[in-house]
Amino acid sequence: MDITKVGVIGAGQMGNGIAHVFALAGYDVLMTDVSRDALDKARELIEANMDRQVARGKISEQDRNAAIGRISTTMTLADLGATDLVIEAATERETVKAAIFEDLVPHLGPNTILTSNTSSISITRLASRTDRPEKFMGFHFMNPVPVMQLVELIRGIATDDPTYEALKGVVERLGKTSATAEDFPAFIVNRILMPMINEAVYTLYEGVGSVASIDSAMKLGTNHPMGPLELADFIGLDTCLAIMNVLHDGLADTKYRPCPLLTKYVEAGWLGRKTQRGFYDYRGEVPVPTR
Repeated sequence: MDITKVGVIGAGQMGNGIAHVFALAGYDVLMTDVSRDALDKARELIEANMDRQVARGKISEQDRNAAIGRISTTMTLADLGATDLVIEAATERETVKAAIFEDLVPHLGPNTILTSNTSSISITRLASRTDRPEKFMGFHFMNPVPVMQLVELIRGIATDDPTYEALKGVVERLGKTSATAEDFPAFIVNRILMPMINEAVYTLYEGVGSVASIDSAMKLGTNHPMGPLELADFIGLDTCLAIMNVLHDGLADTKYRPCPLLTKYVEAGWLGRKTQRGFYDYRGEVPVPTR
């Protein structure tokens, strides 16, 4: 399967990072979003991040300019019909993702591969909402995409070998490493990571430790670069809650029950860095624990 043109659905944190790495790897990228403002901000962020890479000697000015030139944007989802590979990176809600694929499918060529950057939702179920479940896979990038080396490849029950091999080749061309996961709730990374974060929230909820002590303990005691509550703020508490709900619903095990305190923060709109408040308050010069 010859992949040269890639469509990216969603211009948020993940979408712009995916567009960034694909453009640098020589792919033509067409990025779409329902918001023109989001597309403009994504392009500005990609340019700023590439400028930082140039300043650090990671890429040349020539490579930066060529990559920027390969990225185009559109607000019309149907325009992605001309691409060879589509990567959906919309919000982590199954109804939204399924609706996007249903709207896109009538405009696709017969050989276009469909993928989702979902961090937890069933690939088999998403694929069943399309006309090509054999050409559908989970393509889960880690955040921030230009920095993190891993890509999880998740085959649905119907995914064929040529599709899997094509995406494995794409990951290699991006200069990243793939890990193949079976299609079970949250796959590998979030199946392990999110219960740890949820347990850290329970530790806070039960008064075992404060935000600062929990994060310090994990950073210094287990050599993690970020504490679990700081990491939750970086990921987004709404995303953490959504993944815990997928685990709890999909595996029917009480050990995956989301902590009530995590739910409370999300209900308050305190979602972490993106809203300036979560387990830390980011509105000042230095983040301050909120508990």
